[in-house]
Order: sequence, then C-alpha cells, then structure tokens
Amino acid sequence: MSMLEVRHLQKTYTSRFGGSRVEALRDVNFTVEAGEFVAIMGESGSGKTTLLNILAALDKPTGGVVLLNGRALSSLRDSELSSFRRDNLGFVFQEFNLLDTFTIEDNIYLPLVLAGKKYGEMRARLDPISKRLRIAHILKKYPYEVSGGEKQRAAVARAIITEPQILLADEPTGALDSHATEELLSMLADINETGQTILMVTHSIKAASRAGRVLFIRDGEVFHQIYRGGCTSEELYAKISDTLTVIAGGGEVSE
Repeated sequence: MSMLEVRHLQKTYTSRFGGSRVEALRDVNFTVEAGEFVAIMGESGSGKTTLLNILAALDKPTGGVVLLNGRALSSLRDSELSSFRRDNLGFVFQEFNLLDTFTIEDNIYLPLVLAGKKYGEMRARLDPISKRLRIAHILKKYPYEVSGGEKQRAAVARAIITEPQILLADEPTGALDSHATEELLSMLADINETGQTILMVTHSIKAASRAGRVLFIRDGEVFHQIYRGGCTSEELYAKISDTLTVIAGGGEVSE
C-alpha cells in the first residue's frame, strides 16, 4: 500500500452569495510511496497550492479522498487536526515562518514542546540534525540575526525534528539567492536519501530537477509526470523545461 493516496480529488470554491464557482481541482489522482521525493509543478492558478493545503489538512476537498497510511484525512475530527499535523507532517514554507522572539533553537524545538516532549529527548534529536544542516553555530541566535539560507535550514530542522511521515515544502527556495538555493536543495536530497518522504510544490525547474518524480498540474488535474530514472539533474531539468513549454502552449506531451 502506498504511503499517500489521492483519489479523484476535487475542490470547488463558491462565492459568498453563490454567484460564482471556481473549480480549483477537478479530478486529481496519484500515489506517493514511502521514501519518494516528489515535486509538483504547474502554472499559477493550476491548483497546486490548493492541493498542498488539502494534503496538509489545512483545507477540505469538495470531493474525493486523501489517505495517509490508509487513513482518510476526512475522517479526522477538527479537534484531532492539530495533533495529526504535528505527529505526521513536517512543513517548510517560502517565508520560513520563524518567530523572531524565539532563538533558532527554540523555534526548532517548538513542535516538540507542543507535543510534550522532555528536554533531553529534544536535545538528542536536535544535535545530529543541527550538524547535518550546518546550523549548530546559530542555535542561540535569533532569526533576524541570520541569513535567509540559515533561516530556511532552521525551518527544515523544525520540520524534520518531529520525524514526520511526509515533509511538505511550499516553494522552499522562493526567498533564497542562488547559493542558498543550491545548499538547500542538496540538503533536501540528502534528507530524502535517509528515507524521508518529501512532497514539494515549486515553480523552480532547478528545484524540481532534484526530485525523483515530477507531477504537472494543469486545469485542476495531473496532466503529466516524469520519473528521474537514470537521468542526471541536468537531463531532468531539460525534460521539465520542455514539458512546461508544452503546458504553456496548451499542447499535449508525447510519451
């Protein structure tokens, strides 16, 4: 059984007085296996952010179902959602979402504090992560004292310290310069190699070319997908670029 199953997912937004309807997701179907690194791409308005919000249990679909390890997210009561996200999902956002009044260390600890973990366990989890992400030297600093790349590495540490089933990343390189982007993408690839499942929404061909599979969303559906196979990142970059050109032109991708 796949770790994540998305079946016939639909999402329709209706205006307050029912005068207009927007079909953000029409019929989305895909699965994700444990340990995969999947990128989701598409033009603005294609539905990829709506999809990510539903996978994060931040929004509910109009139709269809999302299952994580066989459990339907729609079966969760509102009172269960916060603990479910904390226990099963890690989040990395474009704008980092770090609290400026907390040190980097305390920002990373926050989800474990909310889960009631003891300091010894939190410290034991943080030590190897901070070394792997090269942020041990900034743990006592505040977010406004470090670079954008360091903030994003801290955000990744906060996301994986809970040992989530899936790491969800929303445009994680969007606020980074080219050097910090390359560093972060290399770290995400390294994290994936340890067995961490990653699902990343991105506009960046460079970011997507580090994934093992790329899903393309068009008009609220999965339009096409590319598997890395034996491709180098450069070869995958070229395939992604070609596919996006076809999508922009409204054509069909040849297999």
